[in-house]
Amino acid sequence: MATGQAQKLAKWALMPSVAALSAWAFIPLALTFYFAFLRYNLQDPDNTGWAGFSNFYYFFKDPFFIKDLINTVLLVAGVIMATVVGGVLLALLLDQRFWGRGIVRLLVISPFFIMPTVSSLVWKNLILHPVFGLTAEIQRWFGFAQPFDWFGKLPLFSVGLIVAWQWLPYAALILLTALQSLDEEQKDAAAMDGANRFNYFRYIVLPHLSRPITVVILIETIFILNTFAEIKVTSVGGFAGNLTYLVFSQLNDANDVGMAAAGGLIAVVLANMVSALLVRLVGKNLET
Repeated sequence: MATGQAQKLAKWALMPSVAALSAWAFIPLALTFYFAFLRYNLQDPDNTGWAGFSNFYYFFKDPFFIKDLINTVLLVAGVIMATVVGGVLLALLLDQRFWGRGIVRLLVISPFFIMPTVSSLVWKNLILHPVFGLTAEIQRWFGFAQPFDWFGKLPLFSVGLIVAWQWLPYAALILLTALQSLDEEQKDAAAMDGANRFNYFRYIVLPHLSRPITVVILIETIFILNTFAEIKVTSVGGFAGNLTYLVFSQLNDANDVGMAAAGGLIAVVLANMVSALLVRLVGKNLET
């Protein structure tokens, strides 16, 4: 057991890194909080002053706020449903023995390591493009004279497809790891009892995956709430924008630093509320 002097020395040794991480996290947050209550527009930088809660009020009154809030909820919910269901199916497939399983696992996981900007460009110009894309060629091969314009007619679905493609490997990897930890005695007992594949999945596999599924939902929700690159690169912000994109537009288009900071704080509060709720759900799930 470490002595009191060693424990005290360890605390002093950790203080520089803790201080650096605290400054990295809280100084930008403090500046955002400061500008959120300040009247500050880059088009009129000399006209500054205390704005109170007016930035928050006008951000809520923005005509795109409700629309982007709904888009945020739909994007998060849709991507999580797609990745959890697809992740379970992929994990079950990759858990089977077949030739080249290691290479297939590597290829399935690889999209998670591609930058969102790069993957968005690939999907926009090479896959879903209405003229030159892979889907357009497939539609023309089947006799469609006018290929479907994905980003023009289904912008939110198209963005969700890109984000789901990026996060599906993460869900599959976590769930595959959980599957490989399944007790062999349970598998043998189910086989001896004559359980078919559906009952085996329902009563053994699915309960075993409940905890990792909850963790996947928690992690993905936190990151998908901040989706931005896919919306910006595909140029569908006016149709499929979320709260993150609305904050960006306030700064980039209106040059309103105060309102953008207020929107950022609102997005942070909403994200923390959702995260706190999910953490409670995860805690209850892990206790059972």
